[in-house]
Amino acid sequence: MTAPEEHAEHQGTSPVGPGPGGAPTTTKPASEEELKEALYDVVDPELGIDVVNLGLIYGMHIDESNVATIDMTLTSAACPLTDVIEEQAKSATEGIVNDLRINWVWMPPWGPEKITDDGREQLRALGFNV
Repeated sequence: MTAPEEHAEHQGTSPVGPGPGGAPTTTKPASEEELKEALYDVVDPELGIDVVNLGLIYGMHIDESNVATIDMTLTSAACPLTDVIEEQAKSATEGIVNDLRINWVWMPPWGPEKITDDGREQLRALGFNV
């Protein structure tokens, strides 16, 4: 599920790194479904909801070398927690992909309409009105 080009105004790719010791952790490329499943463990520190259900993942690609690139946005371009989310993503995908790069995308801007139904339920449980 790669984001269409018209949606990709990229602000830069952040390499998140290979597995422990710099060595590749797997030999067979992961599937996008495996990668997405791992990203459910990456939680927005301010909202307490995972980045998948918040609709922050705009696209992903895994190459032949099992290197994943995720097109991802944040609820705000001024979010001070980028490093925390990158570290969570690295931990969550360790052993699934050999390397993870996050391509921060700001267009189209994120909005509450991108939240999944599950994400809305979780937010309501926390007292948000969505």
